[in-house]
Amino acid sequence: MRLIDYFDRGADLFATRDCLHDGTRGWTYGDVRATTHKVANGLLAAGLRTGDKVAVYSPNHAMAYAALLGIQRAGLIWAPVNARNAIEENLYILDNTDVAFLFYHSSFAQYLPRIKEGCPKIKTFLCIDTPDFEAWLSKQGDTAPDLPDATDEVAILISSGGTTGRPKGVQITHRVIETMNGIFWATMPIEAPPVHLMVAPMTHAAGVCSFPLLPYGGTNIFMGTADPGAILATIEKHKVTHIYMPPTLIYILLAHPDIGKYDYSSLKRLVYASAPMSVDKLVEAIDVFGPVLTQTYGQAEACMIATVFSREDHVAALETNKRHRLASCGKISPLMRLEVMSDDGRILPRGERGEIVLRGGLVMAGYYKNPEATKEASAYGWHHTGDIGVIDEDGFVYIVDRKKDMIISGGFNVFPSEVEQVLWSHPAVQDCAVIGVPDEKWGEAVKAVVELKPGAKATPEELIQLAKDKLGGVKAPKTVDFMATLPRSPVGKVLKKDLRATYWTGHERKI
Repeated sequence: MRLIDYFDRGADLFATRDCLHDGTRGWTYGDVRATTHKVANGLLAAGLRTGDKVAVYSPNHAMAYAALLGIQRAGLIWAPVNARNAIEENLYILDNTDVAFLFYHSSFAQYLPRIKEGCPKIKTFLCIDTPDFEAWLSKQGDTAPDLPDATDEVAILISSGGTTGRPKGVQITHRVIETMNGIFWATMPIEAPPVHLMVAPMTHAAGVCSFPLLPYGGTNIFMGTADPGAILATIEKHKVTHIYMPPTLIYILLAHPDIGKYDYSSLKRLVYASAPMSVDKLVEAIDVFGPVLTQTYGQAEACMIATVFSREDHVAALETNKRHRLASCGKISPLMRLEVMSDDGRILPRGERGEIVLRGGLVMAGYYKNPEATKEASAYGWHHTGDIGVIDEDGFVYIVDRKKDMIISGGFNVFPSEVEQVLWSHPAVQDCAVIGVPDEKWGEAVKAVVELKPGAKATPEELIQLAKDKLGGVKAPKTVDFMATLPRSPVGKVLKKDLRATYWTGHERKI
């Protein structure tokens, strides 16, 4: 099946149920289907054909989502553009992915001159939140174009996060989405028409999480603000059942003064992913939101659900006094293969650390126009994630750290995530990042950069001592710096590359 087929299943069964909602008004599945027909016909009338790319440059917005569905109905490729990216990065993405048609939100109209100059392959620009869009729709036919299934064709050309260099175009086929949906349904069964709160950008995991909800009549609520208090209030007001958030946002919600004010009993799944999560804050989140937290592990190149740490697994870890398991990202998904590999391509036994490698239907069709990077990522016939991990005797997978983030201090390997788990346990710490910095004696010294909770206090000495008590002197930070706000990517990942640059400028280490 194609991505649009899952939406059509929902429209067939739940035509009068809201598919999209902006917090004030809703659009039913019937309304949205009619819009997708017109969008598709308009794109085809503009001369676009199979293989052409269309982008939507917009914050989370109902018509942005309707446009992406219309792109899919036309048999074209959606090239997601994260509204939270810097304009320079989005200019690169739009040009690198050969976008030919751009839907945009009026809040980005100021960038049109720069986009037209920097992205000459874009021939048509259309604003989705002005009367121009409605006028354009009114000129289009309302019958769905009849196109072949083409399930092995590329549906989405998403750009990688660019945390280590220029973003690469990741080719996601309809078959990848079908696999992802199947894993979602197998591991997170949907019991009734869901209500999905789209807080994180729809161009990344939050959007992907919405796809398996469509055949079940899922309502997607788009927030016009990322205010944490508004998120908490919306969960109660709209009886939200499903929500995806990166750990950083969960930390912010837990620290909000209104966290105990609202009713969260409607929640069925609070999915967290994209970065490691503090075990202590995870336990706190379960206390606040209930036994609904579910972790998934994947990446742009292996769509979202290579492993699942289910809500039942979370509860079992606490009830059986296996709290350490909360540091896991779960068990291997039923439609995937996952192993740990040595640098020379050997599959390692349980309990040994190595790079996590994948095979299965979630893996991308390769990087767009980048055969060298595709070859490197698929060495030895497996997709290489760049994550160091270990599988325990019970089949639970643990992400030790990113391969590039490992610190070599005095000849010892130090994995920052292990140190971060300890620092996160301090009651004053909201978030932290551990990096290696240049040191004449150790080669690299362990440094912690810490973001404190609002109004909280801590000293470098007490944080260093906490780490020494838990991990010993080698792994404990030698120094601690405090920042008001850690640098983060548009999807909430702490940008260690940017932190390292502060300390490594003029030194040899590659960042």
